Amino acid sequence: MPAENAVTLRPAEAGDAAAVARIWYLGWQDGHLGNVPDELLAIRTEDSFTARAAQRIEDTTDTTVATVDGSVVGFVMVVEDEVEQVYVAREHRGSGVAALLLADAERLVAEAGYEQAWLAVVGGNARARRFYERGGWRDEGRFDYAAASEDGPIPVPSHRYVKDVTPPARSTPPAP
Repeated sequence: MPAENAVTLRPAEAGDAAAVARIWYLGWQDGHLGNVPDELLAIRTEDSFTARAAQRIEDTTDTTVATVDGSVVGFVMVVEDEVEQVYVAREHRGSGVAALLLADAERLVAEAGYEQAWLAVVGGNARARRFYERGGWRDEGRFDYAAASEDGPIPVPSHRYVKDVTPPARSTPPAP
């Protein structure tokens, strides 16, 4: 039997969409308010996160959730070599959930055959930047992240963080 309060990671399921949306919306506000263009802030409503979470979970297999006692407490979304989203419920921050999610994201990027993972962090999100740096991620400098919108991408001043990941060893047949 698992220990009480043990964190479990698993692929997201349709029933997780509401919890993912709530964590994403609140976490996004914590890290982005005052740090992104007003144009993006205007379209990142609670309803937009609800729709985006449901779509991502239904249409893709890129979302992993962290659960504690059966409840979703965080998630990560990985697209190719990008760790696109990492969010943890406020009451579980500092508990190690984010580190577990990020390590799993790094594993997924490596298993997909990439040697380096990357992610974007808005410049004013000092808490997230410190977290990634403690985890061995390197700030490669500023760039404009293309945030999706119905009217086309919105450039968001960000920092590109990278981390080398080791692809799994490929077995080679023994020499004759």
